[in-house]
Amino acid sequence: MNDEAIQQIYAVIHGVPAGRLCSYGKVAELAGLPGQARYVGRLLSHLPKDTRLPWFRIVNSQGKISLPPNSESYRRQLTHLIEESSADESGKLFWRQCRWPD
Repeated sequence: MNDEAIQQIYAVIHGVPAGRLCSYGKVAELAGLPGQARYVGRLLSHLPKDTRLPWFRIVNSQGKISLPPNSESYRRQLTHLIEESSADESGKLFWRQCRWPD
């Protein structure tokens, strides 16, 4: 992908409001890259740990975290989502209520 496509993906993710969830596929679609959900996931996997981009608001199309449940990254994402009230302590994401865009 070119830099413009990457910037479009970042812009969409940056625009996901706090407390809302968006799927990888919807991010790709909104960035003008339909069918590129896996690319969005790959791109996010390479973000630096201290990124300010709200990567944690992006989940799979079933409304679940795609990371291995026992991983540090999974726990970090879930913690962020709990803080924003889009998930609970058990790991349940409030996909129907928090899906963005409506």
